[in-house]
Amino acid sequence: MKKTYRSLRDCAGLLKDKGLLVRVSPDGADACDRAIETLCYDSREACKGALFFCKGARFSAEYLLRALAAGAVAYVSETEYAGANAPALIVSDLRAALALLANAYYGEVRRSLKLVGVTGTKGKSTTAFYLKAVLDDMQTARHGMPAAILSSIENYDGLIREESHLTTPETLELHRHFKNAVESGMEYMVMEVSSQALKYDRTLGLRFDAACFLNIGEDHISDIEHADFEDYFSSKLRIFRQCDAVCVNADAAEAARIAKAAEVCPRVLRFGLSEGADLRAIDIRPSGTGLAFRTESRTAALSGVDFEIGMPGYFNVENALAAIALAQLLDVPVRHIRAGLAAARVAGRMELFRGADGKIVIVDYAHNKLSFETLFKSVRRAYADRRIGIVFGCPGGKALGRRRELGALAGEHADFLYLTEEDAGEEDVSEICREIASYAAPFGRPCRIVLDREEAIRAALAEADAHTVLLVTGKGRETRQKRGRVYVDTPSDVAYVEKYLRAPASYSSSSSE
Repeated sequence: MKKTYRSLRDCAGLLKDKGLLVRVSPDGADACDRAIETLCYDSREACKGALFFCKGARFSAEYLLRALAAGAVAYVSETEYAGANAPALIVSDLRAALALLANAYYGEVRRSLKLVGVTGTKGKSTTAFYLKAVLDDMQTARHGMPAAILSSIENYDGLIREESHLTTPETLELHRHFKNAVESGMEYMVMEVSSQALKYDRTLGLRFDAACFLNIGEDHISDIEHADFEDYFSSKLRIFRQCDAVCVNADAAEAARIAKAAEVCPRVLRFGLSEGADLRAIDIRPSGTGLAFRTESRTAALSGVDFEIGMPGYFNVENALAAIALAQLLDVPVRHIRAGLAAARVAGRMELFRGADGKIVIVDYAHNKLSFETLFKSVRRAYADRRIGIVFGCPGGKALGRRRELGALAGEHADFLYLTEEDAGEEDVSEICREIASYAAPFGRPCRIVLDREEAIRAALAEADAHTVLLVTGKGRETRQKRGRVYVDTPSDVAYVEKYLRAPASYSSSSSE
């Protein structure tokens, strides 16, 4: 491992070398000789020997004073705080400084992993878990450790297995996961890479052995995320600057621009369903509970190979192709790719439940325009003779355009709608639901607002009949709701579906707003 940076002098020197250090305050040897025992940016986690980062849109000097009172020995900030009696490293870019110091503090431990990044507007989680299943099959045969994963569903690093709050963890958590994975003997880590992580330098300094650009569609447009689509798209494209090898979706919107940006990578592989791709799927057909297809490839080993995936949804063929392409870039033998994909399941993704009375329920994390469009198209293709119902909501304080997009899509494609809570945060759930409903209204579909998510699912199931497919989207197997600034434990959508799919119930309008 590389040298670890464990003194304020080391940290100041690194920041100076990278052109980020404005000044050390107060200027003196005593300040720089402070020993650094840990890094943190949450005052509640501050302890003796901590280097504290003044980070966050709502940061207050009070947080810094709390951290210093808890034992922090110095702080890093773009602003000097006169009331803080402690050494400070004043920097020009706090997020870049945080990424560089975290990497240095942990001794560049991520270099001991084969790191794989997956980005795109939809399909990141499924692709990441598909690839993990492939790598796990190979590692089992080699008597090695399974692959670590950081995703919007779950994080697992050999020591910690947790439900995630962010697609890509914040910088310090990210490097701690790297450290845990290496200390657990893991060789591979697969991680989803969000536009926010790329824009705000959470992944600064990382080098991906392989990465994938799945697709692009409008999302995450708000005052606190991306000002417009161009900012979102250009943030996504930054991943190519950090890759040794990359696969890109030849069928994606903006494919030409994506391919042009990918040219900075030493190795590029194009996958898709259309002719001309380096790797493509043909002869796609139902098989058991999932799908089967054959690959055509410029690589002989993958030409004419039959694959099966155990998950429904024709769009999952595209995700499987992405995983195959990534596995090819990582030199995984074909037998492990086939076995891994056949065994792969993704909790909360296209989970299908059948009631004794003929009802079908699909629980899925679909939560943005592109994933909604794809989900409706796939369900209509598979169940052309059934009505479609849907239960969903939108988050508070971010991706505000989803309310218009999802409301209109649900109004156009679903036969009835139930709008409910979905991580409203500090916004009023009823206001969010009314806004969504306003965009569904022109289509004239029955649309009910039921603020309690459990009751919304129960009522939708009661309205469904033997000729209905009910979609429950957005939360999957997540077991928490964001209310205010905290996450509150709740049963998952799957738990609610399993509870009420078997129980007779009738809809009561008293539960609706």
